[in-house]
Amino acid sequence: MAAPCAFPDIYFWVQNLPPITEWKKNSMSLCICSSSSSQPSLNLSIAKYNQSRNDLSFAINADFNLPVCLWTSKPFKLNSKSIKLIDEETMSNLLVNFVEDVLQYGSNNKNNNSLLKFPKLDSIPNFKDIFNFAFLTLLFLICIYEAPQDLRSGCLITLKNQLASNCQSRKAIKLLMKLLGSNLEEQWMRSLNLAITNWIIEQQTTHCYLKTPSPLFSYALSTFGLWKIHLYCPVIAMDVENSSNPSVDERLQFSLTYNQLEGVIQFNYKVVIQERWVDVIVNTDNIRCDIIRLVSEALMNERGAGAAEKHFPSRISLQLTPTLQTNVLSLSVSKSSENPKREIGLEKTIEAGFDPPNSYFGLKVSAGETMTISLKPWKFEESVNGYSANLNWFLHDSMDGREVFSSKPSKISLINPKAWFKDRYSSAYRPFTRQGGVVFAGDEYGERVCWKVDKSAIGKTMEWEIRGWIWLTYWPNKYKTFYSETRRLEFREIVHLNIA
Repeated sequence: MAAPCAFPDIYFWVQNLPPITEWKKNSMSLCICSSSSSQPSLNLSIAKYNQSRNDLSFAINADFNLPVCLWTSKPFKLNSKSIKLIDEETMSNLLVNFVEDVLQYGSNNKNNNSLLKFPKLDSIPNFKDIFNFAFLTLLFLICIYEAPQDLRSGCLITLKNQLASNCQSRKAIKLLMKLLGSNLEEQWMRSLNLAITNWIIEQQTTHCYLKTPSPLFSYALSTFGLWKIHLYCPVIAMDVENSSNPSVDERLQFSLTYNQLEGVIQFNYKVVIQERWVDVIVNTDNIRCDIIRLVSEALMNERGAGAAEKHFPSRISLQLTPTLQTNVLSLSVSKSSENPKREIGLEKTIEAGFDPPNSYFGLKVSAGETMTISLKPWKFEESVNGYSANLNWFLHDSMDGREVFSSKPSKISLINPKAWFKDRYSSAYRPFTRQGGVVFAGDEYGERVCWKVDKSAIGKTMEWEIRGWIWLTYWPNKYKTFYSETRRLEFREIVHLNIA
């Protein structure tokens, strides 16, 4: 089992290292993780680089009878003018080193570090928390890919809990993602989720099933009239809602597994003070969901069924709720998307036949009705539950109108090359982007939600809970298979607004 002690403060340890003249050996080390008292531990050490007096480097070692080096930092020079052994510039360079090495674990992130530029250290708020979180993430990936089996299990559980449950880590990930910017944020999360996907696969082979907690992969921002949620989740970590068969062939399984869901949910809000009450108006700005591969396209084609075989969004459900409802007076929602139009036409056919032996002229007349339905692939619905506003986007089968997330394709449609889900990312009538995701904007799906709030709330900060559920479905695209499945992700975030 993992050691119950708290994870050490790496930043504090580095900042308080004594001068080299006070070292009793050529290095100093700190135990950062131990699976048990009788097992080897993981240590962070600082040592002279190539026996140089002025050059040092950090390393992560597995402490056996002889230490096994799992990672080494770039060497750095001592600053003779600095009071501390490790000055601010070196701390900043160490953070960049952590981030670069995390990105290097992503299969598609090679040579993209030219985007990695940080402001000066004194302008970065909560640098300590960012530094510790970046190191923690790097250590997590090193444990998955590099650590010996004796250490991996216990240390990975400790690190996972630290990343997922620690309040400081939750705050630090927001700060780090803001520091990285959106492009590097996506690369960071792909590196992390590729490692987690590999870890889960390893756990499944030993019949030890692991579910990654959603809070590790989502965070929310409330600023400038905008609520914004970013979420990332490996497909393999999502709950299976239904599947057509408990087993799937190995190549298709590879293609379905090595993807992650990336989502951005944006609401615009404004506060309008009326004569007798206050309107809190929330508009849908952008709902974006993409399914992004975690390995190269070449590897997908070599070991899998191709990059085109992947899940697609089939339902998105969001619930917005003020957490303290004492001052809430009412809730109004706008209309849902219109019902499908039905076009009914009368088709008459006349059939004639001649039977020579009996010299009988036979005339047969038959009449029938046909009905066609004009249906948008996505239907939007708004509803109210108490003071909770529910927003739902459903994908419908264009052939029979059924909701895709809760149904399975018929075997006839599976072998029909003209079925709507075949070649679904290149068809002109596709219900997705060419990359296989969806984008919903407020001008087409959802107008607004409005809470009336008592004027006694003016000057206060109110809290809203945004809960969400996203369903991903797989129906065959180009691969010949009868397999289908639907998975679901749930998340929850808290956002704020000032009543002023």
